[in-house]
Amino acid sequence: MKLCHKKQKYVATTQNILRGFKIASPDETIDKIVNEKSSIARFGDGEFDMITGTGMKYQRYDPNLAKRLDEVLKKNENGLLIGINNVIDLQYSEKYNDFAKNFWRGWLKDNKFKLLKLLSKNRQYYSSNITRFYIDYKDKTGVKEYVARLKKIWDKQDVVIVEGIYSRLGVGNDLFDNMKSTSRIICPSENAFEVYDKILKEIVKIDKNKLIMLALGPTATVLAYDLYKLGYRAIDIGHVDIEYEWLLRKATKKIKIETKYVTEVKNGENDIQDIIDEKYEREIVAKII
Repeated sequence: MKLCHKKQKYVATTQNILRGFKIASPDETIDKIVNEKSSIARFGDGEFDMITGTGMKYQRYDPNLAKRLDEVLKKNENGLLIGINNVIDLQYSEKYNDFAKNFWRGWLKDNKFKLLKLLSKNRQYYSSNITRFYIDYKDKTGVKEYVARLKKIWDKQDVVIVEGIYSRLGVGNDLFDNMKSTSRIICPSENAFEVYDKILKEIVKIDKNKLIMLALGPTATVLAYDLYKLGYRAIDIGHVDIEYEWLLRKATKKIKIETKYVTEVKNGENDIQDIIDEKYEREIVAKII
């Protein structure tokens, strides 16, 4: 009973400290992106950990990356949305299953004062959860309707996907079947920031009328900002394809996807199966690996 009371006290303290941040919902964020043709840079736990001195499973700590992430987080540009996790408002965690709720409450308890220093309660943030729509939620009704709304971001667009070598976004599913055209720039699945300049140099060869969609962890967060400043429209799309794969499989927990890189399950980045997909191969316009 004492332990339960102590846990409730920790939750209440964290909630009080983090109360007051303005974070738009995933639906509101999608509407903003679609209606105003905004770009978005997203910050999850990994990006915040990087800023405060910790590496990630697929991106070793780099002080230059940490500095750039901190710089982007503080930007307040009209056409660039800064996405943070809705769970920073702890009440949002009530929507999550027990595993996700416990993870986030623990992470927020450990990082609440860091977040208080890094974020401002005087500005409007948007949702980094737009690409995390399925596996963590208790109530999965309406998720197909949500995906239909999400797909409006790239509907009838000429799109360039910048992704890790084994990410293979949309390959083997219909998530991107409403794109007008698809091209791909293939990058390292791990430590992509080490070749950041090469990636950016390759992207800026692309016509600015094309939508750039980025799935490269914290490197994508920085790229979204730099590309926006260069006149591109960039969407840090992250984990969207894996969430969709879990939805299609009706998964009840995070599982491996045999042909794709999945960092959040045991050995999810190992023993990835080769694919034979002529359409995917034709879409690749550059490789930086």
